[in-house]
Amino acid sequence: MTTVLIVEDNPSQREMIASLLADKGLSITEASDGVEGLAKIRDRCPDLVLLDIVMPKMNGYEFCRQIKSDPKTKNLPIVMCSAKAEDFDRYWGMKQGADAYIAKPFHPKELFGTVKQLLRG
Repeated sequence: MTTVLIVEDNPSQREMIASLLADKGLSITEASDGVEGLAKIRDRCPDLVLLDIVMPKMNGYEFCRQIKSDPKTKNLPIVMCSAKAEDFDRYWGMKQGADAYIAKPFHPKELFGTVKQLLRG
């Protein structure tokens, strides 16, 4: 089964995204910050990461840089999903190695469509 790791510090956001993707048949793993997310990836690498930017301990930019600089995980698709919706935020997220960037609030179809497209790739 295809697994998505959701790295999001807001419990209600994490639960809502997990529910949305689980309803589409995806297996979900969750982490509340970047440090926990990296540990989960070392334990069992998912097929895709859905990543918030503003989090305690390690922000999404740093998390993304670490994943993309490691030869074992550099091809792991990362979707940044953040309330930081300015063009510069999107640019900077992509510059860190994100494969897609979705601004909150998002439409569920946009989120699932992006995830589905990256999982096919």
